[in-house]
Amino acid sequence: MSFSTGLLLLLLGIAIGAVVILLIKRNNLPDQQQIKDAFGNLSKEALDQNIETFMKIAESKFGDLMKSSNAQLDEKKKLIDSSLEDLKKQLEGLNKQTTELTGQMVESKKGVTELADTTTQLRQILSSSQARGQWGERMVEDILSFIGLTEGINYEKQSQEGTDRPDFKFILPDGKHINMDVKFPLSHYENFLASDNETEQENEKKAFLKDVRNHVKAISGRSYIDTNAGTVDYVLMFIPNESIYSFLNQEDHKLIDFSLGKKILLCSPVTLYAILSLIRSAVVNFHMEQKAGEVQKLVVTFREQWIKFTDKLDALGKTLVTVATHYETLTGPRRNALEKPMEKITELQMGQSEDVKQIEDEDE
Repeated sequence: MSFSTGLLLLLLGIAIGAVVILLIKRNNLPDQQQIKDAFGNLSKEALDQNIETFMKIAESKFGDLMKSSNAQLDEKKKLIDSSLEDLKKQLEGLNKQTTELTGQMVESKKGVTELADTTTQLRQILSSSQARGQWGERMVEDILSFIGLTEGINYEKQSQEGTDRPDFKFILPDGKHINMDVKFPLSHYENFLASDNETEQENEKKAFLKDVRNHVKAISGRSYIDTNAGTVDYVLMFIPNESIYSFLNQEDHKLIDFSLGKKILLCSPVTLYAILSLIRSAVVNFHMEQKAGEVQKLVVTFREQWIKFTDKLDALGKTLVTVATHYETLTGPRRNALEKPMEKITELQMGQSEDVKQIEDEDE
């Protein structure tokens, strides 16, 4: 039963009560207490029915509400479970990333430690002139090995050149060679990098650029260039770092012209690789041209000998033809002409033998 039906019954009860009251008044009932009791009973019955109806309606609504709430709770539970599962996966991924990040941090720490050790070793190298020279020689040797040049064939180390000994001597075609110095002043450059004061940096930079120019002058004063001894007109000066080479070009724009004026070529590792590759190609091309000239001479000699060979072969062929003709003559008419007399001689010998045998028989 719906709520509207209960309300309708309540109104109906009130209407019945009103009718009963009217009937009582019309019939002039004297007992007011009975009227009151009858109306009260009627109202109570209607109220009880309404309460019962309301309770049924409330129970039905509450049941529907519980079903709806349970369905919503199930949906929310599913959403919460799904969210928890996603959160669990995210936590697992985060844990994995944290582990990987920890490993990377350990590797980075190890790399930083190794870099610090390398930096310390580099500082030790840069602080010693002899160590700097050995470092430069090692870098040059790595470049030479990468290009494929061989010591004793393509280059020599510390060979005598007049009164001096260049660090490297590269052998060129036609008995020529070019010398190279690998020592380089780096003390002021190291101080420039280590300083945090702008004034000190500027002073160290000027001192470094001055050291480089002085080093260029010192190399030009050595006996590295001697055209009478087979050297070319230039000498190589190796700068063992690309950043230093770029720094010099940036801070001293006239350094290259100054060095060329002293007949010195400044070489960084990359430019040295290019120059040595060019030298290697020139040597290979020169030897190929030499071999090509030798092959051409051999071809001319072979052609001359071939002509002589074919002449002799043709003469031998003619001789063989003559010999064959003579052979055919000997085995043909000449042989027949000789065989006929021989047959007659054989016959005569056989007849003489028979006469001799007959005489011997008669004597007996």
